[in-house]
Amino acid sequence: MAAFDRIDRISEEVRRELDKIIRDGLNDPRIGGTWSILRADVTRDLRYCKVRISILEEDRRKEMMEALKKASGFIRRELGKAVDLRYVPELIFELDTNIEYAAKIDRILKETEGKTHGEH
Repeated sequence: MAAFDRIDRISEEVRRELDKIIRDGLNDPRIGGTWSILRADVTRDLRYCKVRISILEEDRRKEMMEALKKASGFIRRELGKAVDLRYVPELIFELDTNIEYAAKIDRILKETEGKTHGEH
């Protein structure tokens, strides 16, 4: 169980540092708007890290994901300076649309609820 606790701590530290690096260290105009890193899941061997990012503005998603992938070498070097790890994991950025999906479900439920109470 201790190994999982360690990986969880490392993953959270990586998530925090990635957030700082992307917000403060990148000057790419494609990176902006409302976004957040939801999770950073580092593998047990520390070789890879899946970075789940939520980007609120749908029209910015593609360009921001491209910018992050293009800057991944720089981001990884900065991460290596910020965290004390034997290996700096390869970063795999993935778009997370769960927040948008939840909002859509909530909207549908509210519409359905209104119809069941006699509203049209």
